[in-house]
Amino acid sequence: MDRRGKFPRRFNLTPRCVVWNLAEVEAWIQERKRAPRVNISKPDVYLRKTRPARAGSNQA
Repeated sequence: MDRRGKFPRRFNLTPRCVVWNLAEVEAWIQERKRAPRVNISKPDVYLRKTRPARAGSNQA
């Protein structure tokens, strides 16, 4: 969402630390809550390239 410009702008504090303006983020959240939810589709899990890891497996 950040790359598409659909999230508040971030500010670089250091090369490895970014921050957002709290008021902008809270306004964005309120706007998203008020927006109607139309044409929202869930991802098609059958198009996955790999299988999800099983619960309790030792793979990380």
